[in-house]
Amino acid sequence: MKRVLITGISGLIGGVLKEELTKNYEIFGLDRIPSEDSNLTAADISDYQSILPAFKDIDTVIHLAANLNVEASWEEVLPSNIIGTYNVFHAARQASVKHIIFASTNRVTHGYEKDEPYSSIVAGKYEGLKPGEFPMISENLPVRPDSFYAVSKLFGENLGRFYYEKYDIPVTCLRIGSVNKSNKPELIRDFATFCSHRDLAQLVEKCVEADNLTFDIFYGVSQNTWRFWSYENAQSKLGYSPEANAESYR
Repeated sequence: MKRVLITGISGLIGGVLKEELTKNYEIFGLDRIPSEDSNLTAADISDYQSILPAFKDIDTVIHLAANLNVEASWEEVLPSNIIGTYNVFHAARQASVKHIIFASTNRVTHGYEKDEPYSSIVAGKYEGLKPGEFPMISENLPVRPDSFYAVSKLFGENLGRFYYEKYDIPVTCLRIGSVNKSNKPELIRDFATFCSHRDLAQLVEKCVEADNLTFDIFYGVSQNTWRFWSYENAQSKLGYSPEANAESYR
């Protein structure tokens, strides 16, 4: 079994992935919150020396740990999202980890949601629009971050590009959509941006299993009727096939 380390394993997405991936992989965790789980290392990712033991004999790192507050200041995102992300990448390289999966965010292109037709879609105003008959936002478009949080995630994406180019470590960046504890849309915007627990786990598992990845960016989103992010890249490279549709909760 592949040995997979999940940073931020006590968070919502960490818990989802732990539950799903345990079926096929040996799962280890790295988190600030202590646990009686012998496979979990309790440490802060901003402290490089303290996290090193967690990376020993790991095949794949899934890096989720971060300050997720969209309203956070630069000073608040710096320790975890900048220094911590560098520490995780550096520790992975030092431990000869074969693949890094980095949890980015859809917020790196959130600026497009100020433009039509996306502004109407996220407001739930669909009159005059037809699903699929508007341009999809893809990883090939210029980024339009909406916060220091989003900027910090772009740092992670670019760090991943550097680690692939410099050290030949495959890095996969996932621009994850709206993942909720309830596993259903909670806001009007979610009917376009929802990503179910199962679809996210499928995407991550296909990344873990893929042997054709270099530096890649994929959007993590379910097959929502009003979706405006493209998952074509993940579909073609990974065989990603989301099953959920937010409309079923309308």
